[in-house]
Amino acid sequence: MVKEFKTQTTLNVGLETLWAAQSKDFILIAPKVLPNIVKDVQVIEGDGGVGTVLIFNFLPGISPVNYQREVITEFDEISHEIGLQVVEGGYLNQGLSYYKTTFQFSAITENKTLVNVKISYDHESDIDEKVKPTKTSQSTLFYLGRLENYLLNDA
Repeated sequence: MVKEFKTQTTLNVGLETLWAAQSKDFILIAPKVLPNIVKDVQVIEGDGGVGTVLIFNFLPGISPVNYQREVITEFDEISHEIGLQVVEGGYLNQGLSYYKTTFQFSAITENKTLVNVKISYDHESDIDEKVKPTKTSQSTLFYLGRLENYLLNDA
């Protein structure tokens, strides 16, 4: 049975800038935001919308796995929501049978955005502490913090 874990954070970046970075420019920005983790992100299939297949290649020795294949399962430019489901590698090689992260962005002010994060997951047996959503959500929030820093200082 699929379970959910929700968290949120506020970033000091405007909604449209953040949405563009996470939806349209993601494959170019992710390696710049996490240069010590992500080697590159490649589009394997699709145009960036629902059904697009991405491969995240990780630097050697950083993660127990060297890649993660994800599919964009949600993409709504009106509600500023994007969902990415791991379909191969990554967390699926670490005991999870289903893993999806959904980001929903909402403007608070012109230069401040609320990010709601929903992690949907399932597993067949016991899983390591490091792949429990309470831990993986920390990685997601770390990424969002690095994205904010990149957009404010380097973009």
